[in-house]
Amino acid sequence: MNFEQRLLRLEKEHEALICRKNISIEGNGVYERFTYPVLTGEHSPLFWRYDLNPQTNPYLMERFGIHAAFNSGAVKWQGRYILVVRVEAADRKSFFAVAESPNGVDNFRFWDYPVTMPEWGEPATNIYDMRLTAHEDGWIYGIFCVERKDPQAPEGDLSSAVASAGVARTKDFVNWQRLPDIESASQQRNVVLHPEFVDGKYALYTRPQDGFIDAGSGGGIGWALVDSMEKAVIREEKIINLRHYHTVKEVKNGEGPHPIKTPQGWLHLAHGVRGCASGLRYVLYMYMTALDDPTRVIAEPAGFFMAPEGDEFVGDVMNVLFSNGWICDDDGTVLIYYASSDTRLHVARSSVDRLLDYCLHTQPDGLRTGETVRRLNELIDRNLAL
Repeated sequence: MNFEQRLLRLEKEHEALICRKNISIEGNGVYERFTYPVLTGEHSPLFWRYDLNPQTNPYLMERFGIHAAFNSGAVKWQGRYILVVRVEAADRKSFFAVAESPNGVDNFRFWDYPVTMPEWGEPATNIYDMRLTAHEDGWIYGIFCVERKDPQAPEGDLSSAVASAGVARTKDFVNWQRLPDIESASQQRNVVLHPEFVDGKYALYTRPQDGFIDAGSGGGIGWALVDSMEKAVIREEKIINLRHYHTVKEVKNGEGPHPIKTPQGWLHLAHGVRGCASGLRYVLYMYMTALDDPTRVIAEPAGFFMAPEGDEFVGDVMNVLFSNGWICDDDGTVLIYYASSDTRLHVARSSVDRLLDYCLHTQPDGLRTGETVRRLNELIDRNLAL
């Protein structure tokens, strides 16, 4: 096959992938999954991956490998569904790229160029997992993990890292103003900006950690108020959603996207991590906080909201679901963008009404087997009495 024939085939296959209709799958009543991922490495433009000049690339080889697309921030902007995606190149470095869709469930196309994120301080080895917040101050903020090699690592240790929360803001997703990394006494990898001012301050959901991987003494999802995002300094944190022994979040937990405001309270989507024989298992769970006090938890269903199923188990980091983006439409539809196994990005569809029903009418974790059986027996008794 010559250059022109091979290019024609690649273009045809790529366009078919982009335009493929996504089909919803009947779910558990809380949400529906969809048949296909919304983004993979193969969705990236051909002109990212190939030198399209037959003089310099006569065999039409990939010159720049795009390995994966996952962990995406999400926002509805100017009537379009916008994702700021973590794209991982073959060299293991992640970068951000914008993809948009007319309907939020398929036909996602990457913009021509990736995000050129300005540096701040010591250049980062890796940046990833942006949470987007359209704040009431008029800016769209992106808070993301900034990873650098641990300067205190012993000689020969090439895996130890330190993490901080990077901050940037934009009004068009092309031009980004980089702000100083958030200052904190602990390492922070999962920081999310609340969409409204609280007591005249910016409010952050945090996840204090003793190390890059280990939560250590970090008790769970925290809450902090800062005076400015132009130099955000966390001086005091309050843990609002605790880790617990023998639960889906016993090892660590972290806020996903920023919460959705409803008349009954703030809806939160988070990830929980536990250890198992195959390593760390990541699932998604939900909780709610009060409108008048976003630090007060008013509901938290027991167990996971979503866990890996089928092909979602398989990928670079097995047995992982992670979400840092969802979009609430004007009609109450909620599109949840979640990644599986650090490899690909999916969407699930629910609604504000269904998520409220799930949170407010599903019993919390009793933290021991006896309470689990009691809850189950209550449900059985009610159903058999019908």
